[in-house]
Amino acid sequence: MRPPREGEPLLSAELRELLARSADKADAAGEPDPEALAGLRGSGLLGAAVPVEHGGLGGGGGLVNRVVEDIASVNPSVAIIAFQHFAVSARIAEHGSAAQRERWLPRLAGGGLLAASAWSESGAGAAKRRLASGGRRIDGGRWLLSGSKTFTTGAGVADLYLVLVQTSEPVATGDGYGAQGQTFFLVEAANPGLVPDLGLELAGMRGSATGLVALADCVVPDADRLGPEGGAVGIIAGVRESGASLGAVSVGIARAALDLAVGHAGAQGLLGLPAVRLRLAELATRLEAARAVVTVAGARTSAEVGLMTLHSKLHATAAAEDVCLEVARMLGSAGYREGARIGRLLGDARGVGLMGPTNDLCRELVAATWNG
Repeated sequence: MRPPREGEPLLSAELRELLARSADKADAAGEPDPEALAGLRGSGLLGAAVPVEHGGLGGGGGLVNRVVEDIASVNPSVAIIAFQHFAVSARIAEHGSAAQRERWLPRLAGGGLLAASAWSESGAGAAKRRLASGGRRIDGGRWLLSGSKTFTTGAGVADLYLVLVQTSEPVATGDGYGAQGQTFFLVEAANPGLVPDLGLELAGMRGSATGLVALADCVVPDADRLGPEGGAVGIIAGVRESGASLGAVSVGIARAALDLAVGHAGAQGLLGLPAVRLRLAELATRLEAARAVVTVAGARTSAEVGLMTLHSKLHATAAAEDVCLEVARMLGSAGYREGARIGRLLGDARGVGLMGPTNDLCRELVAATWNG
């Protein structure tokens, strides 16, 4: 599949319809729809962050943000799964060994592998500085990982997990993300020591397979360690520099909410009213402003692209919540019924702000720059 041109539709009509249909089923069931995930795997889009020489589309943050927004406009839960897949793919492309790139990237690009990140855990804090999960070297050039991870998007549906554990005595790292002595490992879902659990009942992103992952005597070879031992902090710090932003999910959610409002106003014959048109125009401006900030982050044209990525998430998540709330008011009783799409979109919009780095952590990271 060739890289898409600027302005070219990214989702086929068939995939868009499939994802929209599956969103209702996933929300009711509280789990991902297998048919939607199969459609995503077969779409060719999962190679967005994989270099062309490894079978991908060779896109950076800009393409990732466009793909994620388009998916989120019809199914935010699947967009979150895709975003995490892109994040892991990019980390392997940037920090993996030649053998790891050759082994994983072609299958990540082709949809044969779906990737997820398992970083968070209870008590670690939003900045992941107090990990209880750990890893230690054992015989045969292997590692023994133990502990549990929470809020892992894609738990139970991913084929490959990027797991963060503490491998040596933690050292304080100021106001950053992560701590010294932490190491990343690539762990296959087939590993008997990795046990996913979808026990979390979320108020939003109900089809994102966000759950728990237990590391029960999980043995992995040293060849599956990503980056230097104890050097995860450097990899984490580079994530924001790609310009890929969770704000793209929020832009897609706001776009879906605005489409709902325009459709409702048209069906009710309200578009002829100046007051309605002005409210819709204001919402459209909020949407375009959020998209612009995310686009700037993805274009990596700023010398402070890392800060722009943080700002893009903060601005876009706030905009999406505001747009969804305003649309809910405009829909009135039509948006207050059980199962109404605007209610689901509002729950999804709030969920993005809680996904890592959480909005509170984004604010802390922005503020830390003023301290030098």
